[in-house]
Amino acid sequence: MYAIGMRARFRRITVREGMLFQGPAGWAEFSPFLDYDATESAAWLAAAREAADIGWPAPIRTHIPVNVTVPAVGPERAAAIVRASGGCRTAKVKVAEPGEQLADDIARVEAVRDALGPDGRIRVDANGGWSLDAAHKALSELKRFDLEYAEQPCMSVEDLAALRRRTDVPIAADESIRRADDPYRVVALDAADIAVLKVQPLGGVAACLEIAQRIGLPVVVSSALETSIGIAAGIALAAALPELPYACGLATVHLLAADVVADPLLPVNGQIEVRRPVPDPALLAAAAADESTSHRWRERLTTVEAVTS
Repeated sequence: MYAIGMRARFRRITVREGMLFQGPAGWAEFSPFLDYDATESAAWLAAAREAADIGWPAPIRTHIPVNVTVPAVGPERAAAIVRASGGCRTAKVKVAEPGEQLADDIARVEAVRDALGPDGRIRVDANGGWSLDAAHKALSELKRFDLEYAEQPCMSVEDLAALRRRTDVPIAADESIRRADDPYRVVALDAADIAVLKVQPLGGVAACLEIAQRIGLPVVVSSALETSIGIAAGIALAAALPELPYACGLATVHLLAADVVADPLLPVNGQIEVRRPVPDPALLAAAAADESTSHRWRERLTTVEAVTS
């Protein structure tokens, strides 16, 4: 079990927790967020078992282009994150943070645009935080920064579909796929231009490849805020997709204050090499959770295993 602090609050958390274990196919990560119940966490366990026991398809590319992820921080910090991103030419900027105003989002995106220059690409991610009207207003303001797309601006698929008819900013679906009973409703309702796929929440690399084939939308592979052990699964998915038209959201290890591997999966010249690192014993020990947290995760694993048995 690990517990690693965040460099800045992200997804309303300040410490990332999870479990790592090894099987015949390699190391795996199981790290559903703490607000996920056993049923929703079952897909995360399936992904971990795939990584540990089965393995992943052979890659068809050696490097994955990635975006830098900018949390809901002030403009100066946002620009600094972009400049220190390892050469990323695409930035995903968090917006619609609870307690903040549209003016905060505009200032953050403007700072990122200045740091990237006119040729860089910017996408914004609201995590479903806007209502339909608020999303329309926000995108009307933010599109002057030449947005590549807006990720999950509203929570419901119906609102995504309505928003897509009201804006010329492309819409990407994330939660409407990974937290939905039917991930294909975004296609049925013509609600998205892009599908964001995350390996752990969707049950593994093979499951994501099937969704990508069936959903028929361009795919962006993104992380679930894992250590490099978990990121390796996202890299494997991105490396196996027949087409990869967009930079992927897999350069998120920098959001953690530490990692468990000596050679983290971080971008160089805006790309991450396709490889599978293993934990460093000293770093693994340094990231180990305390006994109370470890006990909670053991109980959680038992509960999820009961759901899946």
